[in-house]
Amino acid sequence: MTSHSAQPPTPAVAAEEDVNRYDPHHRQWLASAIRKVRSDANRSADTHLVKVPLPVHWGVDLYLKDESVHPTGSLKHRLARSLFLHALCNGWIHPDRPVIEASSGSTAVSEAYFASLIGVPFCAVMARSTSRQKVDLIEFHGGSCHFVDNADEVYAVAAQLAEERGGHYMDQFTYAERATDWRGNNNIAESIFDQMAMEEHPEPAWVVATAGTGGTSATLARYVRYTGRSTGICVADPENSAFFPGWRDHDPFVTTQIGSRIEGIGRQRVESSFIASSIDRMVRVPDAAAVASILLLEELIGARAGASTGTSMWASLRIVSEMVEAGTKGSIVSLICDPGERYLDKYYSQEWLEENDIDIEPYQRRLEDFMRTGVLP
Repeated sequence: MTSHSAQPPTPAVAAEEDVNRYDPHHRQWLASAIRKVRSDANRSADTHLVKVPLPVHWGVDLYLKDESVHPTGSLKHRLARSLFLHALCNGWIHPDRPVIEASSGSTAVSEAYFASLIGVPFCAVMARSTSRQKVDLIEFHGGSCHFVDNADEVYAVAAQLAEERGGHYMDQFTYAERATDWRGNNNIAESIFDQMAMEEHPEPAWVVATAGTGGTSATLARYVRYTGRSTGICVADPENSAFFPGWRDHDPFVTTQIGSRIEGIGRQRVESSFIASSIDRMVRVPDAAAVASILLLEELIGARAGASTGTSMWASLRIVSEMVEAGTKGSIVSLICDPGERYLDKYYSQEWLEENDIDIEPYQRRLEDFMRTGVLP
């Protein structure tokens, strides 16, 4: 009788699973939405690089990249386009579901435009103090506004509304620095250096920006490093903003008690899109100096700009003064962030300035001295 050795038990076979969520109708909608957003860039000319008339014998040229000529009138048009492409490609935006954003105004105007372009609802959560002109523009582009009393409430309220309504919280303050391709691809940094190529001093000594999310300064700083340039990146920051003390003290957890009076820039906390380690220099600019600077800018170029532009303008003129005193020739580039017509009831209103205890006369006198001597006292 033949004996047989015991056979090992047959191992259990795991059940196969196959979950297919491919939706051809959604993919078709997505392709159409992305094409519409990309076509906005394709049909848009680049923004102008305006040379500010300064005395030739100073040997220092100041240029302003005029972002106010975008279809939605501000630098935030670039950001909104990038944020929508980023969110669409990540599968975060769906037809008939709202996009919600926490904003101080200009980003919301631009996002309302792109939401309308692809046919989804849009709601901006913003401080009640936001200028009426911005609210009107958001509504003009088909968006709605949800107001909060304190600026630092916008994040939590926007996230809550997105959850309640089944929508997407765009969260510009987290994603601004990663939504734009900082290596190039027609970003603002590449555009600036392309436009400067034929100027007397094609590589600026400094590029001066401001920070609302920190996305623009991050793009500029990364690009100059990536392309091997020596250009310094300076960020001008308004009163009541956490960015400057956070950068100065290497403390990303700094907060401030009240919000910035300069719409679009300055935050009560250091936003995650603000890449502090990429910034070479920061200047804290008094709000009165920012307002005085936009009045001077109007005299020089015949156009009004918002006070965020004035904030970077003051810092730029301070650098011009340093270069003049040192006998250093070169160029500086800054930005016109948005048009002054959005702020006629604020920064261009003497009544508003008095109500907010903003005295611009001392800074106007200093700017008069600067234009006469090249030195900003």
